[in-house]
Amino acid sequence: MGELIDKIKGNANEAAGKLKQASDNPDVRDEGAGQELKGKGQQLKGKIKGALGDDI
Repeated sequence: MGELIDKIKGNANEAAGKLKQASDNPDVRDEGAGQELKGKGQQLKGKIKGALGDDI
């Protein structure tokens, strides 16, 4: 179950990051880029948990 939660959180962070990157404010754009990377990391974590099982 943990893998699904990580993937959902990752998708949400990636989507929010993409929205922030469309901002006119450079600080918000930078924050959005970081949030998108965080989302991609969470998705990867979910894929790894899925491959190895939730025991990790």
